[in-house]
Amino acid sequence: MIIGTAGHIDHGKTTLVKALTGVDTDRLKEEKLRGISIELGFAYVHPPDGYVLGFIDVPGHERFVSTMVAGACGIDLALLVVAVDDGVMPQTREHLAVLELLGIPRAVIVLTKIDRADATRLSEVRAQVVALLSSTRLRGAPIFPVHAAESGDAGLAALQAYLHECARSHERVASAQLFRLSIDRVFTLPGHGTIVAGTVASGIIHEQDIVTIMPSGRSARVRSMHAQNRPTRSARAGERCAVNLVGIDRESVERGDWLAAPELLWPSRRLDVRLRWLPDARTHLAPGGAVHVHLGTARRMARVVPLESTTLSSDAVGRAQLVLDAPVCALPGDRFIVRNAQATATLGGGMVLDPDAPPRRRRSPQRLQTLHALEQLIVTGDLAPLLRAAPQGLETAELVRLTGVPAASLNLPPEALQLVRGSHRHFILPEHWRQLRERVLAVLAEFHQRHPDESGLDLGRLRRMAAPELPVSILDSLVESLEVEGTLVRSGPWLHLPEHTAQLSAADLTLLGKLAPLIASGRFDPPWARDLAARVEEPEARVREVLRKQVRRGELYQVVHDLFYDAGSMAELAAIARRLTEEHGALNAARYRDALGLGRKRTVQILEFFDRIGYTRRIRDSHVLRRDSGWDGPWKAHAPGGAAGLQTQEGAPSASW
Repeated sequence: MIIGTAGHIDHGKTTLVKALTGVDTDRLKEEKLRGISIELGFAYVHPPDGYVLGFIDVPGHERFVSTMVAGACGIDLALLVVAVDDGVMPQTREHLAVLELLGIPRAVIVLTKIDRADATRLSEVRAQVVALLSSTRLRGAPIFPVHAAESGDAGLAALQAYLHECARSHERVASAQLFRLSIDRVFTLPGHGTIVAGTVASGIIHEQDIVTIMPSGRSARVRSMHAQNRPTRSARAGERCAVNLVGIDRESVERGDWLAAPELLWPSRRLDVRLRWLPDARTHLAPGGAVHVHLGTARRMARVVPLESTTLSSDAVGRAQLVLDAPVCALPGDRFIVRNAQATATLGGGMVLDPDAPPRRRRSPQRLQTLHALEQLIVTGDLAPLLRAAPQGLETAELVRLTGVPAASLNLPPEALQLVRGSHRHFILPEHWRQLRERVLAVLAEFHQRHPDESGLDLGRLRRMAAPELPVSILDSLVESLEVEGTLVRSGPWLHLPEHTAQLSAADLTLLGKLAPLIASGRFDPPWARDLAARVEEPEARVREVLRKQVRRGELYQVVHDLFYDAGSMAELAAIARRLTEEHGALNAARYRDALGLGRKRTVQILEFFDRIGYTRRIRDSHVLRRDSGWDGPWKAHAPGGAAGLQTQEGAPSASW
């Protein structure tokens, strides 16, 4: 069991820990000279029964409250120390508020320095403490008056007996979550290298495990460990642990970092939280001003953005977004503390809901529904509300980061559909899958109605129009399932409804046999439809009809009215555009014109065609390639040596659900 001290400066916390353990936790030279604790101190008691008592001694000075918060994370029981000669003091109140906001489950009140007060004063201070605790979750905590500096003190013996009884009855359930440890100490030892220490927040760590330092993302291997100050081959949730790491230097780790399983944490600068302000927070809080956020053992500056109102009111609870100055890592349910910009007062605290919150639409009804579902997940562990609030489903990796459990242990509702795409797994409820299916078909139908002469949409443009936030792999799976059903057809790069197609007659094929070589021979400057009609001695209307059928079939591309390019020439044009973009960062008309050897007007027409179909996007006077364009594969198949494009497309993993 991990026990942490709390209380005002010079109220005897370090002396009390020494009396209980025999260890002086003030190890720094400055602490000895000044007679105050500056850094966290640690001591351990190993009774013969086999359990272990670990003590974390924290500073009481207001300048070191951030260190106190770092030490209070992960403790099972708090010793709130009050000296009877002083009584309740400012840091007594602030430390109590911190314990409350961090959700510390149990506390013991220790009245120290009883040799400096008579019975009346002792009774007054006891009454002060009882009144202070009356409105908190720690009301009713046992109170022990002690004289820690005196050997054989009866109060100290009673306190020791009580703590040992608590430790014997303390049950720590083995965490089913993945491993993580909040680092509060980093040091080196000759012959060992970098050592990090902290309390294991969840999971189990073993020797030789590969772990990640977060938020930096650096990897390291566990060489050896000490848990509760003794060598061990593994450590689990709730234990104080020192880990000797291989593959990382001392300068790459700092207090506030996490040591974690590689797949667990993700750095973020935005946290959506449930925030509780203390009654006197208003006097210290400026609207839009900066605050200190203490999360785990980390401290960051942040802005507080209310999500349920436009103002921040004291003595209230509500949802908010913390916009941090540097990345942090968290899981839903993690507790945090907020202090003012001057770090002189604790303003409040709360619980993390979403550790990777979005920067936009953060107050939308859909977003608030998601936050409500996350609160239910924290309380019940049920993923069904979260999937109901996710119309586009959730990736396995995201579910792992929200629950903290391995992918194999996810408690998914039985009705959830599983989409498998390569190494990715995605879960979505059947009603959301049906809605996505209907949305895709409706978008295609509307597009055909508005643009009857165009073949259809490529995958990237369909995604932007139907579900811009849907992962491409999931839209791919959806399109494949619609193709299998026969409710959607793919013609080259084009996706369209079955009825939006063109059938070629024998006469059409004969005419195409004459037109195709003429178009291909023109390369970047093919003949116009009227010139083609004159050369094959057919009516212009008839030539246009057959060429537009080929456009619908994905075999020709109509850049402007009556100007058609074959697939091979278009593949060359696309490849040149990509090469120039990679060389210069963007594509402009002058550079592209020089590369093609065409006039400016034709060059602009081709660039506008690329913009229209979604291969490029115009930004002022330049054009950039769209990353989600579905055009590279089909065009590469027509480029010299590019058949692999079709092989990759045909060999893509299929979806299953």
